[in-house]
Order: sequence, then C-alpha cells, then structure tokens
Amino acid sequence: MKKGMIWVGIAVLVTAFFFWKWGNQDHHQKTISYQEEITETRGVFISYIEYLKYFQGKEKEEIKEEIDQMIEQVKEFQFNTIYLQVRSFSDSIYPSQIYPYSHTISGEQGKEIGFDILDYFLKKAHQGNIKVHAWVNPYRISNYTDTSFLAETNPAKKWLNTNKVKIIEGKGIYYNPAEPEVIDLIIRGIEELVENYEVDGILLDDYFYPDDTIDLKNYQEVENTISIKDFRFSKVNELVSGIYQTVKKKNSEILFGISPDGNIQNNDEIHYADIRTWLKEDGYIDYIMPQLYYGFFHGTKPYIETLNEWKKWNVKGKKLLVALALYKAGEVDTYAKEGKNEWIENDNMIQKQILVSRNIPNYDGYVLFRYDFLVKDDKNVNLQSEIQNYFSLFQKEKTDKTK
Repeated sequence: MKKGMIWVGIAVLVTAFFFWKWGNQDHHQKTISYQEEITETRGVFISYIEYLKYFQGKEKEEIKEEIDQMIEQVKEFQFNTIYLQVRSFSDSIYPSQIYPYSHTISGEQGKEIGFDILDYFLKKAHQGNIKVHAWVNPYRISNYTDTSFLAETNPAKKWLNTNKVKIIEGKGIYYNPAEPEVIDLIIRGIEELVENYEVDGILLDDYFYPDDTIDLKNYQEVENTISIKDFRFSKVNELVSGIYQTVKKKNSEILFGISPDGNIQNNDEIHYADIRTWLKEDGYIDYIMPQLYYGFFHGTKPYIETLNEWKKWNVKGKKLLVALALYKAGEVDTYAKEGKNEWIENDNMIQKQILVSRNIPNYDGYVLFRYDFLVKDDKNVNLQSEIQNYFSLFQKEKTDKTK
C-alpha cells in the first residue's frame, strides 16, 4: 500500500511540474532535444479502414499511386516505422496459401486483384528508409455474424459449427484461442509471412479472448487442475511464445511485439493477455506497445499514472513504445469522466504525451493511431492544431541541430 501511495505521489508531482512547464507561452522554444541522434521509433498505424477508403474499388496502378502518396506523407511527418495491418479478418493483403485475399482491398473476400500490396509497400517503404511491421489480428474472423461473407478458402469456413469457431451475437465471428489447431493455424500464418516477406517486425494487437464462454469445453477437459484465468493465460502464452520462436528461427533481427489494452486490469480480466509474464520472462516479446489512449486528466486511467504502471512491470527492460490516440483530438472522451473534454480544451496532447514518455526507462518510441487522421480533409480544428503542434517537435529538433 505504501509503495502504491509513493507512485501516486510521484505521478501527481510530475503532472504538476509538467503542466507548470507547458503553461508557459514560450513552451515551443523550451522543447527539449533529448538525444543528439534520433533513435526513437516514430510510428503510425495503417489499418484496414484506410484500405476501405484509399484502395477498395481501384485498379492496381491507382493503388500503387495511393501507396506512393502514403509513403511520402509518412516521411513528411517524420515517421520511421509503419505498422501495416496485413491480416484483419482471417484474411490477407498478400498472396497466401493459408488465408483468402482480403475484402477490404477487392470488395469480396477471396477475390484477388493481381497485385501484391504488401510486397509493394515493403519495397517503397524500405527505399524511403521506413521500416514496416506486419500487424496481425490473430483471432477475429468477422465483425458480423453473417457467415455467407466468408470465402470458401477461409480456414474458418470449414470449422463452422465446431468448437474451433464461435459466432458471438453483437460481436462477430472468432477463433477459439484454446483450440490447438487454431494456435497452429495462426503460427503457420506468421511463418508464411516471415518466410516470404522482408518485414522488420510482427505486431499483434489487443484482440485476444473474444468472450468468456468460447473455451469452456476445452477447460472442462483439463479437469479444473488450474483456474480458468490461468488456463486462458496459458493458451494465449502458448500462441505468443510460438510466434516468437517462429520469428526468431527465421531471423533473429525481426522484432516481435504486442500492442495490448492500456488498462492492465482489462488485460487480466477480459483479454487474458498475460503482460506480466511477457515483460518478466524471455521468449515472448521484443517490445510492448500499450494503447495509452488516455488524457492527463482521465477519470480512471490518467496518462502519467498509467505510463508509470507499465514502467513498473517492465522489469526486464523490454522495449516500451506508447500507442497514442490522435483520433481523439477535438472529440469528447466519453469514458474519461471529469476528463471527458480534455481533448477539446487542448490541442497539444500528443506533443505533451511524447515529451513525457521520453523520460521513461527503456522508452523506444511512439505510434499514432492512425494514418487517416493525419491527412484527411477535416473541419475538426482541434485535430489540425494537434497535428501542427505535433509537427513542431521536429521543427524544433531541426533548428537545434543547425545551431
């Protein structure tokens, strides 16, 4: 209890100092140049939502032009890493022997366009000195319950009406994380990726256990020798360690990371993502990227306090990146209680969160969610100001280097 109070006290003091410092009108001139050489990861997510907007319904040459434009924008905003969603619904944006082609590109799952988007993305990004991590959603099959959407070549199709796949009303269709064949399927999909593409990393997002009933049959088979929570931790850990070994067997330089829920309690009780084991033991991950989608005055998960919580558990010094909520700029933060208007009343949240995070041990960078919010023509004045203030970080660094 005393240690907990000390952490809270430190968070309060840091917060007070932080807002005193940035309350000064000349705060842009006081931005620290924290390193002589820029080594942090500066990343951006590009998701299937971008594909629906920029790629779907277009010919391959038009898609190439869109990708070229994306890479140029990424460079302009000083990013050095793209987290590219390559598998979002038991599908792929590349030719696969395991998964059907993604409907987010062609409009129909299984319908190909005669063009390898991942290969083109990788070549263009690497030419621009941009790294690419292949972002995979392991268990989600569909956001909807209509199974007619599934291509005949989707492995989930043959597993319908079995314990391997579950249709969850109001949520969609998901693989059962406790099924050995499901674990093997996902690992084989990662193996295919690292065998065929020069990716710089593999990333899993926060979609782990889809509900609390999907694996009850599997749990009964272990005769309750462990708690159901530990059983679920063990199944997710089996997947995570299997992916890690597969990646490292191919190339030890390829990084493997996970971007879990920023709320550690949710990971424990809802997602069954055993972040403490991943951070304390070897053989699971190279980096952790918690989704810290909170403001400084969030009513339950204030940013600095939550960041310090992740720092506390990172005892082995794994690379720590922060995923930040650019999408909240100018919007009401519905579940933030007394902090719900923080993203409306301020327009430099991302800038401040980056500056604070740089002081955390083993900090390795940040990733913004997501690309479209950087470039879309939007009447959200706060978002535009947020982007300007974010960009001023690098203008100041550039000025410092020329002095």
